[in-house]
Order: sequence, then structure tokens, then C-alpha cells
Amino acid sequence: MAAPNAITPRQLMRLIGTPQVPVLIDIRTDPDFEDDPCLIPGSVRHACSDIEGIIELVGDNPCVIICQKGKKLSQGLVSWLMSEGHAAEYLEGGMFAWRDMPDALSVPVSAVPAPVGENTLWVTRHRPKIDRIACPWLIRRFIDPKAKFLFVSPTEVQGVVDQFGATPFDMEGVFWSHRGEQCTFDTMLDEFDLRLPALDRLSTVVRAADTNRHELSAEAAGLLAISVGLSRQYRNDHQQLESGLAIYDALYRWARDGFEESHDWPTDRKK
Repeated sequence: MAAPNAITPRQLMRLIGTPQVPVLIDIRTDPDFEDDPCLIPGSVRHACSDIEGIIELVGDNPCVIICQKGKKLSQGLVSWLMSEGHAAEYLEGGMFAWRDMPDALSVPVSAVPAPVGENTLWVTRHRPKIDRIACPWLIRRFIDPKAKFLFVSPTEVQGVVDQFGATPFDMEGVFWSHRGEQCTFDTMLDEFDLRLPALDRLSTVVRAADTNRHELSAEAAGLLAISVGLSRQYRNDHQQLESGLAIYDALYRWARDGFEESHDWPTDRKK
């Protein structure tokens, strides 16, 4: 049971990767952060002294405040936010407790591209399917909740990189792309250190659908069909992305909690 106004690492882990995750704000001091320059997936760093900036960052959303040990910094800030009418909790035990939790995920800051403005900016080919929807989903849910994505003609990707400082992905010859038999989604899991059973399970489906190796996953043909159908519904790639995120939210929950469930008719048929 968590302390009042606290959330345990295990409770928070269940929310990460889902649309229900609160705003996660890491307020560790610079020396504490330099000792372990990793972030809980989806969290952002912010100085604890900048109360107005944190309030602006939180907006009307619930939040979780993270410090080194879950003591004075996070508990004091949570109480301050609550006095202003915000729904706030602190991470019980802080980053020390998070790191001690089995299968805890921590994203190395060195792996995350530098932001353009306040958030990361990515660019890829237009008319996205499979990898080019799966990767933005992964970034939004585990790396940068407000990441921006640009979709342009293949011949214009490099120009957008040069002009706007965007990070290219799922293109031949760039860092964030296929490697051998692995797809771009796999590359991001490896570089962001996000390997855990649910995401590995999901990556197999994405890889099988994206590289036409449906023998790797029974779900691959279905993902391909949904992806093609989705691309036929929208002319606007950004509207397509927003709809596609919901599909990967569902696939993640299947991969995490429901992959062993089956369905048959009649419902009482003996196997």
C-alpha cells in the first residue's frame, strides 16, 4: 500500500505505455541526475524550483513527481501542487526504489535525440504504415509524450532534416532504421533500452508485418490488413497517425495482458 499522495513503482509501471499515464516530472538535482543519467519512460526533467513552469507543464492532467529518494523534494512539491488544486502524487522511494524494482525500465538520456524547441522532432516518408506508425507510438508512450512527427515525400526527407533539424527514421541509410532482419521498431527498443516481454512480443508482430514474414507471428497478417485499411481512410497523415496510436495501444495491452486469451464458438466448445 502506497503512502498518502504516493504511487508505488509497481503501480506506476502498470500505467507506463498506456494513454492513462500521468504527466511524469523528474525533479532530481543535477548531481543526482549525473550519477544516473536515465529517465523513467515518458518522464521529463524540470527544476523543482520552477513551480510556475511545472504547473504549466502539468496543466489539467494528473502528475507524478519523481526525485531521488521520494522525500523532501517530491513530497514538498506534491503538497504545493495539491494546494493549487492539481492532482499530484510522488513516486514512493523515488528513483532508488524504481531502480531496485525487477524489470524496471530506464531510458538512457544519451539515446534520445536533442529536442527542437521543447520536444523531439522526427521525420519519415509520407503515407505511413506499420513501422512508421509503431515507432511514433513507442516514442509518444515511452520517450517523449509531445514528440512531433513530419511526413514528407521520400526525396524531401533529407531536406527537412537539414532545414528543421528533424531526426529521420525508417529510411534507408539513417541511424533509426532497419538493421539486418530487424525493423526500425526493434532498433528503437534496443537503443532506448526498452526490451521487456510485452514490447518484445509486440515487436515480433510489427517485424513480421513490416517485412512480409508472416510466419513469425499469427497476428502479422491482421496488422498488415488494418494498416493498409487505415491508410485508405485518411489523406491526412497526421490524422492517420492519431487513429493508428489507438491500434497500438490495444496491441500493447494484448501483448502485455491478453496474449494467452483465445475465442471460439460455441463458447463452451471443448478444446
